[in-house]
Amino acid sequence: MSSETLFMAGFLLFIIIILAIDLNMGRKSGGIVTMKKAGIMSFFVIALSMCFYFLLISYGHLLHGIDSMEKLQSVISRHHHPVKVIPGDLAHSIQLYNQNLGLEYLTGYIVEYALSVDNIFVMILIFTAFGVAPKNYHRVLFWGILGAIVMRFIFIFVGAALIAKFGWIMYVFGAFLIVTGIKMLLEKDKDEKIDTQNHPIVRFANKYFKVHNHFVGDRFWVTIDGVRKMTPLFLVVLIIEATDLIFAVDSIPAIFSVTKDPYIVFFSNIFAIIGLRSMFFLLAGILDKFRFLKIGLAALLTFIGLKMIFHSYLEEWGFETTHSLLIIVSILGISIGASLLFPVTKKNRTLKYDPDHDKNIRH
Repeated sequence: MSSETLFMAGFLLFIIIILAIDLNMGRKSGGIVTMKKAGIMSFFVIALSMCFYFLLISYGHLLHGIDSMEKLQSVISRHHHPVKVIPGDLAHSIQLYNQNLGLEYLTGYIVEYALSVDNIFVMILIFTAFGVAPKNYHRVLFWGILGAIVMRFIFIFVGAALIAKFGWIMYVFGAFLIVTGIKMLLEKDKDEKIDTQNHPIVRFANKYFKVHNHFVGDRFWVTIDGVRKMTPLFLVVLIIEATDLIFAVDSIPAIFSVTKDPYIVFFSNIFAIIGLRSMFFLLAGILDKFRFLKIGLAALLTFIGLKMIFHSYLEEWGFETTHSLLIIVSILGISIGASLLFPVTKKNRTLKYDPDHDKNIRH
């Protein structure tokens, strides 16, 4: 069994344990997640993410089983790491490699975590539009994120294979991110709405499944008169999955601009995803206060797209992972800081759950 397989198996086992603990906590609290609990969970997940960073800078070379200068040079070349080995000094060269690996992971994690904020806003719109009771948010998000982990795994390793075989795809990804960033900037003030009757997932479910008209507690399926039917709550899970799939098209190419190592892309993605749910409960009521965050995210995507297009020139100029990290943190810091210094004076949209909106979906 290869070192990559062992490392991945251990990582997935660790994530399963974290998700199991979180699911058990959700059951004990009846699905209600308070700000305090969300804050504790967010701190816990971020702390684990930082622990993984320190694991990489200390033992990152074990991921690919690096035990010789030849293997180290091969891995650096295959994944295009901006690391220069020191001839005759394997220990120091591995130290430099591990430090860069940790920086790539940390940068990718911050990028994914930042882009998740826009995902949270869409999730709030989905919950509100479909009239999901707040006590069921935790359950929906748990299964939505579990499905997202599987989809990200497929996306990332297929994407890595394509990049390795067709180098020009980096330019396509870069152009796509620039267009996405410009579109986000132009539509930053646009009111987003969800048509619950004509949503593609709703139409698909009505065509191929029996769909119940009413929510039935926290159940996804219900049997009525011997007929098994899907509940609207499971429809919401499917829509959350489809939404994450769309966001993955933006976020995964963005992280490939930071590192070409698919394992580091996967690790940073998954840590950001498991922290998404707790961040949802923290930001759900205050997201509109960050009025300039969408501008920051648009600038972030545009910067990453430009970096992907001009990556060969940047490498020649000595542009390193540290520089990317500083620019990304600066963009996010300025957008958040500006939002706090110049708060919104008038609320343009309501994001909080409205009990009067909790109506049954008619199909």
